[in-house]
Amino acid sequence: MTSTVPALGTRTAEGSALQAVLLDMDGTLVDTEGFWWDVEVEVFASLGRTLDDSWRHVVVGGPMTRSAGFLIEATGADITLAELSVLLNDGFEQRIGRDLPLMPGAARLLAELSAHEIPTALVSASHRRIIDRVITSLGPQHFALTVAGDEVPRTKPHPDPYLAAAAGLGVDPGRCAVVEDTATGVAAAESAGCHVVAVPSVAPITAAARRTVVASLEEVDLTFLRGLMTQMR
Repeated sequence: MTSTVPALGTRTAEGSALQAVLLDMDGTLVDTEGFWWDVEVEVFASLGRTLDDSWRHVVVGGPMTRSAGFLIEATGADITLAELSVLLNDGFEQRIGRDLPLMPGAARLLAELSAHEIPTALVSASHRRIIDRVITSLGPQHFALTVAGDEVPRTKPHPDPYLAAAAGLGVDPGRCAVVEDTATGVAAAESAGCHVVAVPSVAPITAAARRTVVASLEEVDLTFLRGLMTQMR
């Protein structure tokens, strides 16, 4: 069926069209950053270790290999990275099975992007098994593709996930808008050459060139995202 909704992604000036929107998952679309920390605390408690709350800012937004590896080293827990990854993913799946709150403005933004047929990708450091569970709540129809952290050679903060998403959509990374909630994700998107909207969840993020910081997704709509292409060239 051909949509009769006018495409807001059409070109308004040479090189200024928004070609795609790439969205992080945890802490950006779903309010789950706290879930990961809660699961980490519970798992390490079962191993007889207590996590220092200050470590939360170290592990937030990063790939599991980095965050889990840091916690093993910091606590001296007798567990391998592979074993811990299974426990963390199992615990997280159980948690989201009970409750999966969306971030304010997330449902409205996804619906708007779909209505205007803007190519949209979900780009997460979470593993495929987690993305496949979460996307049922977000609505798989809103995403042309998804990129999981265990499907790329290097995940965030490296640019690989966002470069893979842009390539999969057949678009220029420099004409993609990325929405992220952590410094790790922002670094990945900026390294890929994308325009970034930061919606800080756990730790603050400062504004910079090609980076706009907002308090909530409720401030972000398609007109806002299109404007990034012309304001930040």
